[in-house]
Amino acid sequence: MKKEIIMPQLGESVTEGTITQWLVNPGDNVNKYDPIAEVDTDKVNAEVPSSYTGTIRDIIARENQTVQVGDVVAYIETEASPEDETPSDHDAQRKTQAEKQEKPEAQSQKKRYSPAVLSLAQNHNIDLEIIEGSGRGGRITRKDVEKKLEAGEKATANTNEPQQEEQITAPSETTASSDEIIPVTGVRKAIAANMSQSKQEIPHAWTMVEVDVTNIVRYREKEKETFRHQEGIPLTFMPFFMQAVTAGLKKYPELNATWQGDHILRKKEINLSMAVATEEALYVPVIANADEKNMRGMARSLHTLAEKTRNGQLTGDDMRGGTFTLNNTGAFGSVQSMPIINHPQAAILSVESIVKRPVVKEDDMIAVRHMVNLCLSLDHRVLDGLICGRFLAYVKEQLEQFNSEGM
Repeated sequence: MKKEIIMPQLGESVTEGTITQWLVNPGDNVNKYDPIAEVDTDKVNAEVPSSYTGTIRDIIARENQTVQVGDVVAYIETEASPEDETPSDHDAQRKTQAEKQEKPEAQSQKKRYSPAVLSLAQNHNIDLEIIEGSGRGGRITRKDVEKKLEAGEKATANTNEPQQEEQITAPSETTASSDEIIPVTGVRKAIAANMSQSKQEIPHAWTMVEVDVTNIVRYREKEKETFRHQEGIPLTFMPFFMQAVTAGLKKYPELNATWQGDHILRKKEINLSMAVATEEALYVPVIANADEKNMRGMARSLHTLAEKTRNGQLTGDDMRGGTFTLNNTGAFGSVQSMPIINHPQAAILSVESIVKRPVVKEDDMIAVRHMVNLCLSLDHRVLDGLICGRFLAYVKEQLEQFNSEGM
């Protein structure tokens, strides 16, 4: 018996997901609950389980396609008769189809457009009313819009508007045959939404200090092999900065806060959000209660999160509860940056590249030292320059007066 496998609800408020990779091919035998596809949503990466035991017959949704919750993604051939289905399987599919029929807005699938379809149509001034949808129930897909683009048809919906209105409308981008259209889905969509919200809502201010970390560089060079042997992980520079920042947040808890409209919420827990980059995107997993860890503990926690990020194993819990963000822009060779605050936090600190350069000392002697810039973006509703200056001065002092007792 041929049955449908539908896109499941992968989280609260999740309405769609992007198939990033199929784990099965037509003809493969699978058991019920076996993972058959990897899906990227704006909340988390997840796997789609098979609803039945049987043989995969047809794969409907292609890789990198965004699919609505409840839409069919594949067909499977099962040996079970309808009476053999568990109530949960049978009822769930019937409920999904019933809900689609009952909702008024579902009476016309053409009127329901995905964000990708809307964005593409708006960017190229395409009237979606004149496009014949090839999706389920006549739904217009991204592929339908791209076909319209390839055909060179860019009719606008409001052709009867006065010429004056057309003149003040910003011109749309044109697409050349050599251009590449990259769908904005999953993590990239979530990053875009969060960054846009941050810049629109938060009045950003920025400040920077330079720090002499020569002692830290020398200590790390001396101890890194011993540390790797003892801990089984490399000793990077970030744990030194993490320890100094958490000490600064304990002394100046004003930075460990969020804006709540009519009040400021100051957090008791210090949970460091650590920016970790992959080839595709930037993730910000969280080290909870960072102030309770020594430097070795921070190094282990950071290494674990970095490995989970690069292996695609982060969960929703790994991303929740951050109160202050630390960003290692120095890893890319940057020496100065103006980071965007990780909404709804009140501040973010970027650690830039450590570089050797001549420095004039207090005795007017010139010495070659290892210097680094620390760049802080702050929410000016929550913080001002005075408290942030004191925070940075304290972090600078902790780094320049480093000793190994905290290891």
